[in-house]
Amino acid sequence: MTDEDGQAAGQAAGRDAGGGRRRRIAARTVTGAAFLLVLLALVTPAEFARLTPGAFVRIPVEGVVGVALILVVRGRARRYAAGTAGAVLGLVLVLKVLDIGFDAVLVRPFDLVLDWPLLGPAVEFVDESAGRAGAIAAVVLTAVLAAGVIALMSLSALRLSRVIVRHDRAAARAAAVLGTAWVVCAVLGAQIVHGVPVASRSAAVLAYDHARAVRASLDDREEFAKAAAVDRFRDTPGDRLLAGLRGKDVLLAFVESYGRSAVESPQYAPRVDAVLDQGSQRLREAGFAARSGWLTSSTAGGGSWLAHATLLSGLWINNQQRYRTLVNSDRLTLNGAFHKAGARTVALMPAITRAWPEGEFYGYDKVYDDRNLGYRGPRFSFATMPDQYTLSTLQRTELAKKDRPPVMAETALVSSHAPWASIPQLVPWDKVGDGSVFNGMGKGYDAPWPVGGQIRTEYRKSIEYTLNTLVSYLETYGNDRTVLIFLGDHQPAPLITGAGASREVPITVVAKDKAVIGKISGWNWQDGLRPGKDSPVWPMSAFRDRFLTAFG
Repeated sequence: MTDEDGQAAGQAAGRDAGGGRRRRIAARTVTGAAFLLVLLALVTPAEFARLTPGAFVRIPVEGVVGVALILVVRGRARRYAAGTAGAVLGLVLVLKVLDIGFDAVLVRPFDLVLDWPLLGPAVEFVDESAGRAGAIAAVVLTAVLAAGVIALMSLSALRLSRVIVRHDRAAARAAAVLGTAWVVCAVLGAQIVHGVPVASRSAAVLAYDHARAVRASLDDREEFAKAAAVDRFRDTPGDRLLAGLRGKDVLLAFVESYGRSAVESPQYAPRVDAVLDQGSQRLREAGFAARSGWLTSSTAGGGSWLAHATLLSGLWINNQQRYRTLVNSDRLTLNGAFHKAGARTVALMPAITRAWPEGEFYGYDKVYDDRNLGYRGPRFSFATMPDQYTLSTLQRTELAKKDRPPVMAETALVSSHAPWASIPQLVPWDKVGDGSVFNGMGKGYDAPWPVGGQIRTEYRKSIEYTLNTLVSYLETYGNDRTVLIFLGDHQPAPLITGAGASREVPITVVAKDKAVIGKISGWNWQDGLRPGKDSPVWPMSAFRDRFLTAFG
């Protein structure tokens, strides 16, 4: 062999060695990625507030058991077991992502049976904010990602099973050590992040909890039907309903995201409580009296319509199935009771931008929404119009009329709706007009979310704005006929409240006629617009019956 032949052979050997090294590095990289993906699926917390780096430093018992099973199972069954386990783990990871999203927004996990109808409003939200193409792209991307995660997890489990088999002794020793460490950490209750044990079994617990929830959700329709069948006021004649409010104009106002945290959290309470206390003083000077308490909402973070339905129907409406069942029933609502008692019932729903068939169920004589409220001003992020304009329209179109029947008006005040990116300012009431006075204040629907800690400040400002608007409305237009009931629909998301916040919201009744306030003296609510810390807390579903009893 010539020198040239030897040199060529050496170069070829070098290339083979270099190629083999690169292949080994690539193989180890893929194996490492597969391991990290499986570990991520096993230990990721399903709660938004616990997504911290320390929460991933855990020992998953499911992984230890999985290694043991791979070592025990033989032949083709091992491959089927690994592939199937990986696909199931992929589903678990997708479910964890859904749980994290629901926990961040609605402060609860995803319901595999009852929450699918909520995906429609989510797509509509994207459609309105990013356009139809953006909504379609989001749906397609979500489906592709979910399928990709499941497929990739199955492939990862297969790859890891082959590595375990090739290194069976090392894998067995590692499983024994980790299993022992898991038992020790479980006995000691070791935690790096509060509430997240190092000895993890989160994937198994999540699968079990959701399986159990599926059964409960399937039984929910029957349970709700039993509750709805009981209605002590269904057959009450109209002349015996709400006699204590004869001749009164009753305004029921839901204040978006006005929760207990706004009144008691240190980052909001100093300013919000000042508005409430000053408002109490201003209203006393104007001749009004007020009482305030607490209600526990059926929802948190979002789903305002569930809270509205709960308060108005006297039933606990905490999912879309219950809501749909309710609005297709003949349940007597608070609005319906006023209608039955001879009042004109109207709704002002500025956030509704299309046909709303539920309005017929509630028994309104007139529904005002974004399409017929006549607003000609700018949009304020989610809010189609300022709360001041909504209340001004109520006054102009209904309450300013002469020779009219008493009015019961329900309204959703949405200036305090997320993302708190654009907040209006109060203007003189006689300048509100068609809303063009607000030009220059709004930033439009696609206004960017406030950054960092600023979002909490903007939330607080939005609550202050709506509370000041209600007080100013009473000062300007309130009279002996006026009864105002305002309450929060639900607490805002944990981004605003922090983890572990209650579902309680303030509720206040304001009237000039002392006899009206006297009717609720037995409720032991706090004087003024601010509930006391020890004021009674009722389920929101209890309000209808208590109210009809007090004024019946």
